[in-house]
Amino acid sequence: MSLKHGLLGMLSLEPMTGYDINKEFRETMQYIWQTKYSQIYNELDRMEQKGWLTSERIIQEEKPNKRIYAITENGKTELLDWLSKPEDDVKIALTQKNAFLLRVFLAWNTNKEAALKLLHSFREVCLARIAEQDDVRQAIARDESDYDRKVTLCWHLVTLHGDLILQSRLDWVEKAIEIINEEFE
Repeated sequence: MSLKHGLLGMLSLEPMTGYDINKEFRETMQYIWQTKYSQIYNELDRMEQKGWLTSERIIQEEKPNKRIYAITENGKTELLDWLSKPEDDVKIALTQKNAFLLRVFLAWNTNKEAALKLLHSFREVCLARIAEQDDVRQAIARDESDYDRKVTLCWHLVTLHGDLILQSRLDWVEKAIEIINEEFE
């Protein structure tokens, strides 16, 4: 996924402010795509210049001003075109550049304690992310009545993927810790 297509997808639901988009990203897509607040605004500006979205500045007296973004027909066309050509992304999804696994692979250069520290750190991150999945499910449940069933069904599918990946990673790290404890010298 590219950030621009994620933003177009979010805006295909309804017009939103950059703040709202950022919040939705954090609540529903944190395991798919991570971005910084500033990247969202930079990309929104570029997309508006391409004619993929429009924005309306809302002047507020007692709150900061805001801009509401909406997808255009050109933006919908771009999103649908991107969705119809998944070949490259499917291949990328099955490959990895993973610095953590490279560290594990090269851990023969360390001692048992260092290898275990690396694995325990990963285990803690896995456990924290598994706990965060509940927040994702709550966000989906909160928005479920606002959107078409297809929208929330797709969100549930991605959340299921996250659940299974996280559980798989936790299972792997538990086994890796066991192996290092038994066999690493």
